[in-house]
Amino acid sequence: MTVGHAVVVLGAVLLAAYGGRAAARRLGQPPVVGEIAVGLLLGLALLTAPGPLARDVVLPGQVMDLVHLVGQAGLALFIVGVAHELRLDREALRDRAVGWVTVGALVPSALAGALLGGVVLWTGRSELRGDAPPAAFILLMTIALAVSAVPVLARILVDRGLSATRTGRLAITAAVAVDAVAWLLLAVVAGIVKGGAGGVVVAAGIVVVGLTVALLVRRLLTAPRVLAGCARAPRSVGVVIAGCALGAAAAAESWGLTAVFGAFVVGLAIPTGPEGARWGLPAGMVSRVGGWLMPVFLVQTGLTMWTASASVPLPVVLVTAVAATVLAVLAKIGGGYVLARRGGEPRVTAVRLGVLLNTRGLTEIAVLQAGYSLGVLTPVLYLALVVMALTTTAMTGPLLSLIDRPGRVPVPALRVSASERSASW
Repeated sequence: MTVGHAVVVLGAVLLAAYGGRAAARRLGQPPVVGEIAVGLLLGLALLTAPGPLARDVVLPGQVMDLVHLVGQAGLALFIVGVAHELRLDREALRDRAVGWVTVGALVPSALAGALLGGVVLWTGRSELRGDAPPAAFILLMTIALAVSAVPVLARILVDRGLSATRTGRLAITAAVAVDAVAWLLLAVVAGIVKGGAGGVVVAAGIVVVGLTVALLVRRLLTAPRVLAGCARAPRSVGVVIAGCALGAAAAAESWGLTAVFGAFVVGLAIPTGPEGARWGLPAGMVSRVGGWLMPVFLVQTGLTMWTASASVPLPVVLVTAVAATVLAVLAKIGGGYVLARRGGEPRVTAVRLGVLLNTRGLTEIAVLQAGYSLGVLTPVLYLALVVMALTTTAMTGPLLSLIDRPGRVPVPALRVSASERSASW
């Protein structure tokens, strides 16, 4: 009976998420904006509309446990796709502007995050601060404001016809570099929380071993026989990848890191590029399944956040969300613009790069979930930063349309050479 109840709940959530994605597309937004909004609204509806007694009937404890497991599994599978997307374009790396754009996307946002974290520590409000060590808290806030969403950014570039342009290559390369740094620093946060300086050393050792194993496995998976087997049974290979991701996530959590790091390592181990082309299908299958299940995770997260934040005055939540959003936007767009100009990019291109890198999407949610599960983020701060992620991602499309409005941008600024059109990020 409990399983059947959980299936009905999951079906309702996925149907609502489908509606959210469709609504987002109609509004010219990435589907992820609809998913995040639906997750927050469903969580709020479950908390307020039926009342506590009715909610216990709709979502009893055992059903909530199953929903939680499905949501966490979806998060792990989604992270596999995120890690698999973190591939650098060697041609783009030879461009001197890449370093400047990457610094512009990372450093100002990291400083803004540290500033926001410092203000929270200074105020001493328990609903925002929590009990995490100050170093872990500040570091997580720097990551939270610095991260970009590579999968969503890639989709926006394709939809806008920018993926093969110089602007697209610069944006995606900088985002990949920033997110790679962010995931590594997240392991450091886990180490600080779990054991201070000793925990950092242990976490660093696990990270080094994990990345080394991922690189070795990546080489083995490009062997001709392995590639042939992958081509013959891509669905079976996808099931194996999913099983490895879930197992690695559980192992990483048991070792004192976050579950997402284990799934991240599995994603890095999957080959990319020409030699790993046959791995694209099974890796894509795993990523899609994770994407389908992410709304379950978002609803469960929304319910948890709204429940824990119910006793906090609404102005506190709103002020925190607005402050986080303003700092995130100013640092990412402003920093991206200034450093892109320093790298020699035209004004319009520099603004466009800043706007693109301001996209955070579900990658931000995954980072925030890791911080929440480690006890670094309180529910109120988690909620405020989720609102920031939703707002910054939703801003990308309208701002790009404003930049590219006829009569506002010279036509030559949008032209690319034949070699640029044929290149891929």
